[in-house]
Amino acid sequence: MRTLLITGPGGSGRTTVAAATAHAAARGGTRTLLLGTDRTDTLGAVLGVPVGSEPVEAAPGLTARRLDADAGFRADLAALQDRASSALDLLGASRLDPEELTPLPGAEELALLRALRDAALPGAYDLLVVDLPPAPRALALLALPEELRRCLRRLLPPERQAARALRPVLGRLAGVPLPAEWLYETAARLDLQLAAAEAVLADRGTAVRLVAEPGPAGADAVRTAALGLALRGLRADALVATRVLPEGVEDSWLAGPVAQQRKTLEEWRETYDVHPVAHLGRDPRGADDLAALAVPGVNAGPATVEWSVTDSRADDGVLVWHIPLPGARREELDLIRRGDELLVTAGPFRRTVPLPSALRRCTVVGAALREGELRIRFRPDPRLWPRTR
Repeated sequence: MRTLLITGPGGSGRTTVAAATAHAAARGGTRTLLLGTDRTDTLGAVLGVPVGSEPVEAAPGLTARRLDADAGFRADLAALQDRASSALDLLGASRLDPEELTPLPGAEELALLRALRDAALPGAYDLLVVDLPPAPRALALLALPEELRRCLRRLLPPERQAARALRPVLGRLAGVPLPAEWLYETAARLDLQLAAAEAVLADRGTAVRLVAEPGPAGADAVRTAALGLALRGLRADALVATRVLPEGVEDSWLAGPVAQQRKTLEEWRETYDVHPVAHLGRDPRGADDLAALAVPGVNAGPATVEWSVTDSRADDGVLVWHIPLPGARREELDLIRRGDELLVTAGPFRRTVPLPSALRRCTVVGAALREGELRIRFRPDPRLWPRTR
């Protein structure tokens, strides 16, 4: 199944574009599931059909539903308390009633990751269209599986889990209690779930699409969003420019906004696959308005970008790691090496990435940003690099 993730700055019309894209796919015979993430029913307002947590047929071949983070949070809490029942009883702790709680921060993101994982399983749909939150939250969501898995591996390294059978003996020898069995089991279960969500994001059938209104604010938001995607090894398959005003209005008060939009669109076309969507003169509502928007179809191209390593030892004695970062600025970049990992900061985004095996035996000797690509130079460490005869 293909997955299309749609995001953009708040108020850019991303929900409308998501609904129009899903509607167009369904009209073309593709069995489509449209997933909304807003707590309010903004999706239903665009489709003209109320959309709740239960699937509803919004049009022939199109099913829509919204996430219910509250129910997922309560179910997870109940399951966690059941698994930790012995520890809670030992401490004399009173169990929490799931019905009395509201979701904690992050519950919506975890619910969406679970929905992505479940929807990607073979089933009744050919296409999943997800109306992601506004770009800043969406980028944090896309980073969540990798970051949580990295934290789990640091807190409970897999190689140490082999000693679980010796836990009572080790506890007596160390004089301190060691993690309980349920903690290891919970960590392993969560790691599998996160790995499944991460696989969906990295799948060749998954695409990310940006939506923005052409103008100075939209241009800044698109640059930032594209940079955040690139740092995660992702790229937008298309940029949908919304609410584009008609040309030929030089004598009206719209001449200024039209010229501004024209300039932004020309700049975007140098970098992105841009699809202008005309302003209807009203808020789109219902099937006819969604069809009139003429949004682009779903491409089959991959959303991932390869971070390649070139061998320049014969010429310069170095290996070069190429990291595409379109829109990055030199003053916003920072690099820190920690063991076999590299901490990369680009603007407001940060990512810790493991070094390729060849580069782990090298030292960093320099870096440069050229034509939207970060090039990090590594020199082989004679103490670690295999000698040639």
